[in-house]
Amino acid sequence: DGYYDTFSSLLTAKAMQQIIRHFTDNDAYTFSCQYYVLQTYPRAEVEYTFFDRNKTVYPKGFADLLNEQLNYMRNVVITEEEIAFMQKKMYYLPKWYFIFLRGYRFNPREVTVSQSPEGHLDISIRGKWYSTIMWEMPILSIVSELTHILRGDNNSYNAERELDRASLKTRKILSNGLILGDMGTRRRFSFDHQDNIIRTMKSIYQTGGYEDAEGFHPWSGKFTGTSNVYFAMKYDLIAIGTMSHQLIEFEENVSGIYECNFNVMKKFSDVYDGDNGIFLYDCFGDKVFFNNLSKRMAMMFSGLRVDSGNEEEQTEKIISKYKSLGIDPATKQVVFSNGLNIDRAIEIHKFVNGRMKDSYGMGTFLTCDIENCEPMNIVVKLTSMRITEKREWHDCVKLSNDKGKTLGNPEKCAYLLKLIG
Repeated sequence: DGYYDTFSSLLTAKAMQQIIRHFTDNDAYTFSCQYYVLQTYPRAEVEYTFFDRNKTVYPKGFADLLNEQLNYMRNVVITEEEIAFMQKKMYYLPKWYFIFLRGYRFNPREVTVSQSPEGHLDISIRGKWYSTIMWEMPILSIVSELTHILRGDNNSYNAERELDRASLKTRKILSNGLILGDMGTRRRFSFDHQDNIIRTMKSIYQTGGYEDAEGFHPWSGKFTGTSNVYFAMKYDLIAIGTMSHQLIEFEENVSGIYECNFNVMKKFSDVYDGDNGIFLYDCFGDKVFFNNLSKRMAMMFSGLRVDSGNEEEQTEKIISKYKSLGIDPATKQVVFSNGLNIDRAIEIHKFVNGRMKDSYGMGTFLTCDIENCEPMNIVVKLTSMRITEKREWHDCVKLSNDKGKTLGNPEKCAYLLKLIG
């Protein structure tokens, strides 16, 4: 199989082109979390680790190709057009932050890449938190796109067929009442394919509905935008996003597992003065979060994001908690984002049944659902931290409500699981 040959014949000139060419070809939550870090832990240092849940065997020489792409990132800088868009649509970020972004440069020396004799990939990112936080999305999208190129998936890619499939998906989403946005940058098939998907979804949504023998039927659903800031700018969409697990992983080493969610909620609401009000609550499971969710914090945040566990069970727990605090759940948002496809999202929407304001973030099923193509299952997670350069290092872990999403030092994970029950 040519896939396993060193720089096989599939390694065409296209594979060598720069994959990330735009500074904002990144998720909105990267920027909102970076500003949070600058405000709360500006001296913090961290380490991120790449995890491949499928234990992919990469072809020989893949690490060299990846390093080449990372070196290209030195020249990826923010443009005035990107700044103007972010200041308009991401209004919660202050003007001084864009002075910082103008001076930001990707530093490939923060990233270490190696490949085992068996072909497995090892990637770590280490340095100042406010700097290294920018690498997650570029690394994931580069690894994903390079892999599909080297596998030859591009050779069987039929743009017309995939646009037709995207059109059918969009119509199904909008006609079934789903409020949905794209969150598929990290494991996309390619930049161009994601571009095509977003353009198609916006175009169909703008038609307002569909017509049949019975007349015109307005869409009951809504295309809310994309988490990719560059595509949001290109198509004049909302750059959607929440906060990130890493904030809670870090805080666990500061204030302990029982208080870390509450303290991140408080700090995040202070930094953003009530904006960015969707909280990702499952970093250490739902029990720890719900045990000390106060009414003040529940009122401060507009809703919660469900990224693990059974969605029906989590919905009932969220509704029950809001009711116990004297809050009408129907006034609150719930965002579902755990590896969804459209049929599953429709099931959840019917189950919620108007009891909350439900919306959906969909990733791989939009941006890498290609015929005869296996999508990647890769993540970059925070695995170590210290508050300042003078302090000791501590392990960071994520437990989640899904065993398959537990990541980090196994001994610490086992200890915390025993601690919280």
